[in-house]
Amino acid sequence: MSELSLPASDRADNTLLKVANLKKYFPIRGGVLGRVVRDVKAINDVSFTVARGEVVGLVGESGSGKTTVGRTVLRLDEPTSGTIDFDGTDIGLLPKQEMRRFRKRMQIVFQDPYASLNPREKIRTVLGHALAVHKIGTPADREDRIVTLLEQVGLTGDYLDRFPHEFSGGQRQRIGIARALAVEPDFIVADEPVSALDVSIQAQVVNLLDDLRAKFNLTMLFIAHDLAVVEHISDRVIVMYLGRIMEIAPTRALYRAPNHPYTKALLSAVPSPDITARKERVILKGDIPSPINPPSGCVFRTRCPMAIADCANIVPELKQVSPGQFSACIRTAP
Repeated sequence: MSELSLPASDRADNTLLKVANLKKYFPIRGGVLGRVVRDVKAINDVSFTVARGEVVGLVGESGSGKTTVGRTVLRLDEPTSGTIDFDGTDIGLLPKQEMRRFRKRMQIVFQDPYASLNPREKIRTVLGHALAVHKIGTPADREDRIVTLLEQVGLTGDYLDRFPHEFSGGQRQRIGIARALAVEPDFIVADEPVSALDVSIQAQVVNLLDDLRAKFNLTMLFIAHDLAVVEHISDRVIVMYLGRIMEIAPTRALYRAPNHPYTKALLSAVPSPDITARKERVILKGDIPSPINPPSGCVFRTRCPMAIADCANIVPELKQVSPGQFSACIRTAP
């Protein structure tokens, strides 16, 4: 897809992040000499934009490549090819030393609140690290800042001298969110921030992120495997399958009238609050194929209920099917 046709929001003139033709392959080595024998194509030609103050949901099954997109955009994983334009700078080309100055502006909330906090450090130290590294405030100022951060995520200064094991999973994730906010970033990748939490706690954390988004005008890439989770918080939604984007649409349009067969299948599994509503369940046969050897043509064709012979030979382009809504399907796109 050319850069001119990048799927964008109606606030594209205020774009903060523009990803074009992004690929991330992980080499598999074998033999005595350890040569590359094949690649895991985790991301294969992904393009999208995120406007300032916008929350974009990124969804798909496990193995779709969504977490790799988040990590590669932050350059925690190095891209194989493509461009990552952040506020006018192609950060994919920056040497690691120069990339450090962007770390303050780009933060991540990790999926596992148990593994993402150092068990040997008190919360005071956990939150203080980023402030010290980026030389934000004096030591006295940092103490006040840490207390404020805890209060912003629904905790108190009484927790400063506790260790991570003394908190519940939901509280740990709140601390992880506070750590991401500590340096006042412009952009946050929330990598499945509620998938490791109890269902009863998930809504609380999503509501917290939504409140913080409104309060601080946060720009966010919100990664999840469940479409029901992203509906409340996202302005637009990107649907991925096996390293490729299947559909991009404003949230309301996507949930009201999904275009791609894969999106329809995912939405058919989302419970409806109306117990009298009848919803046709779309069952996908088999498992997601291996990214080592993805299907030819459309990568979704081996599980698609609408697949035809041409789907094996044509890689569908992401084309606009209605205002702001893009789909990669030769049978549904105009």
